[in-house]
Amino acid sequence: MSKSLAGSYISTPIQGKLALITGATGGIGKATARLFAARGAHLALHYFSQHDVAAALVDELRASGVRVVAFQADLGDFDAVRTLHEKVVAELGHPDILYSNAAMTGTALGIKAKIEDASLYEFEQCWRTNAGGAFLLTQLCVPHMEKQGYGRIVFCSSIATATGGVLGPHYASSKAAIHGIMHWVAKQYSKKGITCNAVAPALIANTVMFNSPTAAHRDLVPVGRFGQPEEVAQVVELLVTNSYMTDKIVTCDGGMLPSSLA
Repeated sequence: MSKSLAGSYISTPIQGKLALITGATGGIGKATARLFAARGAHLALHYFSQHDVAAALVDELRASGVRVVAFQADLGDFDAVRTLHEKVVAELGHPDILYSNAAMTGTALGIKAKIEDASLYEFEQCWRTNAGGAFLLTQLCVPHMEKQGYGRIVFCSSIATATGGVLGPHYASSKAAIHGIMHWVAKQYSKKGITCNAVAPALIANTVMFNSPTAAHRDLVPVGRFGQPEEVAQVVELLVTNSYMTDKIVTCDGGMLPSSLA
C-alpha cells in the first residue's frame, strides 16, 4: 500500500476485503473508491458509460497495491446486473462489501413542475435502475455474505426521500424505495454478521448531479458551504467499519435536516 494513499494507516477492518462500488466514476463513487483503496480494500468498480474515467481510476488505485478491476453494466437491465455479478465473482471473488451508489436522475423537473411533467417511462426507468438494480445486486451478494458470516451493504440514498427534492417524483420515490429494502435486509440478516445502512447526501459539489451550484443553493445549507464527495465517502467508511450500526439512514447534508432519516 503506497504511503500517499494509505497515510499512517497500516491495518484497518476492511483491509483485504473486496468492495463492489456501483457508479464508481461519479464524484462520490470515485472518492469512496480512493478511500477504500487507502484502507487496503480490493475493488470491483462498476461504471455505465465512462470507460476512460473508469480505466484511469483503475490505473490510479492499483498503485496502492490493491486489486482493482472495472466492470461495465446498465443497472436498469436486470440481465446485465446478473452478468456484472458473475464477472466480478469470476475475476475477483465474492464481494464482502456492496456500496450501491449508482443512480439515474431522469429529467430534472425543478420545483415549479407539475406531476404530469414526469413521464411514466422515466418513472419506471428510475425505479428499475435505482431501486431494482440495487435490490438485485443485494440479492446476489447476500448469500455468500451470509455463508461467511460477514457482509456490509450501503445504499446511496438522498434527502429527497424526506423532502421530495427538486429533480422530481420519479427520482425521489426511487430513492425512498431503497429505504424499505434496507430496513428489511437489516432486520433479516443482522444476526448473520451482515449490516445494511444508507447514506443520504444533499448538495454535494463536484458531482454530475449537482454541477451548477448557486449562492441560493448555498444559503440552504446551515454550515454555509456545499459538501464534498470525500465527506460522503467518510460516512460510507463509517458504515462499513462499524459492526454495531445497522438499519440506519445517515444524512450528509450540512445540517439541512435536523437528524438522520427514519
